[in-house]
Formats: sequence, structure tokens, C-alpha cells
Amino acid sequence: MHQFIKQTALSVGFDACGIAKATALTEDAEFMQQWLHNGKQGEMHYLERNFEKRTDPRLLVPGCKSVVVVLMNYFPEKTQPETAPKIARYAYSEIDYHTVLRSKLKKLEDIIIEKSGTESVNSLYQHSFVDSAPVLERRWAERAGLGWIGKHTQLITPGWGSYCFIGVLMLNFETGYDVPVANRCGSCTRCIETCPTNALNGKSIDARRCISYQTIELKKTVENEIQPLLSGCALGCDICADICPWNKKWAKPHIHPELKPVEEILSWEKPDWQQLTAEKFNTTFRSSAIKRAGFAKLKENIAFATKNKEKYD
Repeated sequence: MHQFIKQTALSVGFDACGIAKATALTEDAEFMQQWLHNGKQGEMHYLERNFEKRTDPRLLVPGCKSVVVVLMNYFPEKTQPETAPKIARYAYSEIDYHTVLRSKLKKLEDIIIEKSGTESVNSLYQHSFVDSAPVLERRWAERAGLGWIGKHTQLITPGWGSYCFIGVLMLNFETGYDVPVANRCGSCTRCIETCPTNALNGKSIDARRCISYQTIELKKTVENEIQPLLSGCALGCDICADICPWNKKWAKPHIHPELKPVEEILSWEKPDWQQLTAEKFNTTFRSSAIKRAGFAKLKENIAFATKNKEKYD
């Protein structure tokens, strides 16, 4: 079943798949407790809930024995005009990536059930996840042999880099498991040095200082201290990923039609973003991950990003 699952994952449209044995993430639990205690989650209070389930999939999904992790490359073929306020690459697609990955995970699950029976999953509990539940996706990807967690806290996958969405499917049977790969960051600290807000320390991230957090997760205005440091970013940030030597070597355009980009993202110049109306926002990004930030937040971010873009240029 081990190879069957991995081959099936590729056949339904994922770019990579690995499987790890379900167990408690003891070290991560200890680390997270201290991280949360220090308040580095900012206003993401959901990270404080379901703590035990977050660090042990067997508590999240009773009967879980195996954690299947899938990756989907989203690195785009084209990027925005230089003058435009920056949108993180994960949000380029017309269709929200959550929708795309959930659909593919359902196909994978259906094929596994067809081969192994309905008891393969616990249908009474949510058992497939895309940023939607207390699951440490990157750690499970690492355990499933799909890469290592870099100093920018993102998964780096050999042959792909870090521009990959992660999906998780929890199964109620044992199968073969993949072997973790070695961390290959070495002495490189480019991501740490390049982060304009000093959010990284090589071991973790202070979310409160992260541009992605400030422009998306933080529901109020970007903090005064961070506004001049946005470096042209209006929604999310790819600065630490862009500078990573492994991404320069491995990142390549995806081939997924489901991740077709919003054309306006690739064509709009700075004035187009500055003149964006609520009506235009709702029609242009109606199915996009960008909608999560909301029109008011995005417009506010655009004003800060365009005002201070020269800091990054």
C-alpha cells in the first residue's frame, strides 16, 4: 500500500507524497508551549486551542496510524510588474488553493477506500486537512521524507524548493513509512539576514514581526513599526523564500491548470491597485485566497506598501 498510495497521489495531480507513522510530536509540543508562552503567535489565538490534538494526530483522529502528506508546486511562470505592490505567490491563482487541494485529497481518499475498504479512514472525524485544523503540516512533511524545515521555517523539498502547498490525509491503517532527509541549510543565514523585520532567528519565527502575519492574519492595521518595512508587500511575503539558494536552484513553474493565475495580478501596475474598488475586488478575486484578507485590509496594505516600496528597491 505504501507505493500504491504514493503513486496514486501523483496520478491525481500532486507533485510529491510521503507517509509517516502517526505518533506524538513530543519535541514540537515542548517547543510550541514555550513559543506560545512568549506570545509569538500574536493574535492567532487559534494556535492555542486543541494543543494536545495539534501535537498528536491520534488524538485528533481516533484510530489514526499513518499520516499521508502531499505537496503541490505553486511557483508561477510569470510574476507581477516591478511597480506593483507585491502579492505573495501562493495567492496568484483564480481558485483558492484550499479548494484545489481538498478536491485532490478527496480523489486520493476515494481510491484508497476503494482498494482498502471504508475502515481505511475514520469517517466520524475530519481526517484530511489543508491549513484547516490543528495539524503541524510542515513537521509531518519532514517526517514523511519530503524535505526539511529551513531557517525561514518553511519546508524545503529536494527538486522543488519551498513553493509547495501541503495537504494531509490521516489513515487508520499501518503501511510502509518514508525516511526523513537531512537538513541541508548548513551555515547559510541568507533568509535571516534578508528579512526586513527581523522576524527570523534561525530556529523559529516571531509571527508578530512577519510581514505575512501583519498583512493577512492581523485584522487591525499593520503596526506602525512594521509599515516602513513592508518592502513593497501588500499581501503576504516571499522575501525569505526568494533569497533561499535552494529555491534559486529548484523552484520551477508549476504545470497545474487548476492554479491558473488571476490575470489582473500579472498585469496590474501600481495605479491599478491603488484605484481598486470594493466591487472590482469582489469580482476579480471572488474565488481567490486574496478574499480572506478582505478589501479594506488589502487597500490599507497597498497604501503602506506603495509608500514604502523604495525601502526594498
